[in-house]
Amino acid sequence: MKVNRQILNEVDFQKGNGLIPVVVQDFSTKAVLMVAYANREALEKTLETGYAHYYSRSRGKLWKKGETSGNVQKVKEVLVDCDGDTLLYLVEQRGVACHTGEYSCFFRKLAEE
Repeated sequence: MKVNRQILNEVDFQKGNGLIPVVVQDFSTKAVLMVAYANREALEKTLETGYAHYYSRSRGKLWKKGETSGNVQKVKEVLVDCDGDTLLYLVEQRGVACHTGEYSCFFRKLAEE
């Protein structure tokens, strides 16, 4: 991946005690697939490999999305928000994103007009 090192150095991991949220969106459909967390190591691994890596808060370790299920996320773009404390991964999702078997983690409707 082609990386803008200046912007990379502006990503603020300190606000979240070393972790920042990552919103994951389907590159083609723009559907929001999931929200996860990344530390600097996970972000660097994502940029290095082109595949989404996250930090598991429950397991306390780095993980590659799909390492056991095969449902990997090929990262097409990484964007950072204006405050430098949230990332957006635009991905090509292979298989489903949600551990429940749903394509997106956002499949339960809470409210509607």
